[in-house]
Amino acid sequence: MNSQHQILLSIGSNLGNRLKNIEQCISLIHLEVGTVVKVSSLYESESWGFESDSFYNCAVLIHTHKKAHKILKNCLQIEKKMGRTRNSDATYQARIIDVDLILFDEEIIFNDSLQIPHRHLQDRLFVLLPMIEIFNHWKHPLLNKSVTELISICEDKTKCNVVSKLDFPLQKFTLDQINYISIEGNIGAGKTTLATKIADDFNGKTVLERFADNPFLPKFYKDKNRFAFPLEMSFLADRYQQISDDLAQFDLFKDFLIADYHIFKSLIFAKVTLAEDEFRLYKTLFDIIYKEMPKPDLYIYLYQNTDRLLQNIKRRGRSYEQDIESTYLEKINNGYLDYIKSQKDLKVLIIDVSNLDFLKNQEDYIYILNQIQNKLVFKSDV
Repeated sequence: MNSQHQILLSIGSNLGNRLKNIEQCISLIHLEVGTVVKVSSLYESESWGFESDSFYNCAVLIHTHKKAHKILKNCLQIEKKMGRTRNSDATYQARIIDVDLILFDEEIIFNDSLQIPHRHLQDRLFVLLPMIEIFNHWKHPLLNKSVTELISICEDKTKCNVVSKLDFPLQKFTLDQINYISIEGNIGAGKTTLATKIADDFNGKTVLERFADNPFLPKFYKDKNRFAFPLEMSFLADRYQQISDDLAQFDLFKDFLIADYHIFKSLIFAKVTLAEDEFRLYKTLFDIIYKEMPKPDLYIYLYQNTDRLLQNIKRRGRSYEQDIESTYLEKINNGYLDYIKSQKDLKVLIIDVSNLDFLKNQEDYIYILNQIQNKLVFKSDV
């Protein structure tokens, strides 16, 4: 799973209710473009390059898997939605909203529609001053200068002062105020993708299952009867070791941990794959281990219908998974649901993601975050 891109945007407005325009723009970016993880203070600056009323400006840092040209397209759509009409020539004009793509990771992009880093960022205090608040470690890849150095040599002498602080969307979420979340789901449900994405956005630490390193997994899919027991035993041993080792490195009172599995999945899969006598032996060993394992503060189950699971499995292309049958997936799903029903003290949230694409559709991802937040706030039952 590839990491998300880090993008810095500069937002400005000098028509109408400038503060409201900025706030609305940030909300739309968060909902339609990428997760707004940091927002600078609000600055007021004189118009740059033409005579007009002063601007309100800020910078926002977003996370997304989208490519640079897609982000630019989305930002132009937001400008249009908010009522901006771009003039056909290159002259400056007053505007209700202006969104500029300043940085895209450490990349250098030059083409007719996009230049990254933005060609004027080193010339504009209303870009540099907000930028140093939220992305001060960056160094210009072409000029080889830090943000601090760029400010010190900037020839822009216009006034640019802080007006106020700005709220931003992630402030309403309290995910990072709990210690340990487990995200579970059937094969192909997207649990690793979601766990990694949330950890990126909320500065959490991940515990990700090492399934790809299991030598018995390809053998199991070829001969289930022969390799089921060594597969499940090796998974149990590895999950126990990983969780014990990883959690020992973290401070459970300070760190926000998010895992893409809970060790109880070992028993769920074993019950489906093992013969009855093997399962009895397995469960005896599992019960001893399970008593020692810390329980998550929130257990999230991503439900996805079988047809969608099979599509996802085919799309990600792991050769040993391509012959997985729908009946096997249905048994696994039923095992999870039976486990969830049996839990009295575990806070559980079931999210149906059958019709969601939280990787490509930002609105779907925000919907999931809202579901998690509501569960944490209202502490409702399953």
